[in-house]
Amino acid sequence: MFNNIPQPVLDRMRELEQMDAQDRASGTDHFKRLRQVPPETGKFIALLAAAAPAGRYLEIGTSGGYSTLWLALACRLTGRKITTFELADAKAKVARRTFEAAGVGDIVDFVHADAVERLPDHTDVAFCFLDAEKELYAPCYEIVVPNMVSGGILVADNTISHKEILRPMLDRVLADERVDALVVPIGTGVLLCRKR
Repeated sequence: MFNNIPQPVLDRMRELEQMDAQDRASGTDHFKRLRQVPPETGKFIALLAAAAPAGRYLEIGTSGGYSTLWLALACRLTGRKITTFELADAKAKVARRTFEAAGVGDIVDFVHADAVERLPDHTDVAFCFLDAEKELYAPCYEIVVPNMVSGGILVADNTISHKEILRPMLDRVLADERVDALVVPIGTGVLLCRKR
């Protein structure tokens, strides 16, 4: 999967990495800049997605589509598709360009809408990557988990870098008998859950 990434995907990944680095260096407002996972987190979630059971794949918080490209590698490998949600207009515009440039439109269903409103329609979830505004983590988790298949995987990013903000949600998830969960110290920290 990682040794034969298509050149258009690699090219767009590099462009997004450069855009993100420029935004960070220039001090672009936290809410306006592309906020994307580091490459090691991208690889980690791609491996998890490739190992997920049969079912729907979801991503909440597309941003510019960087993490979606990593997940698209797993989808291409397993013959699956991913639905990804983004609310911000500017980021949705970048994401659309990303999916076109990378040639992944056939496996990425991009939804420019509020994920919280649309998530209840998605059942049989096998994999979900959550990387949105932190106040959405708990509501999204509570919507997605009941709709997951047994053995389904949910991953939430930034759980170490934003642990103070996410502490109530993390405490809830780590005690939730519906899942087995732990925080993995990769990138900015990810919460990894497996539905029982």
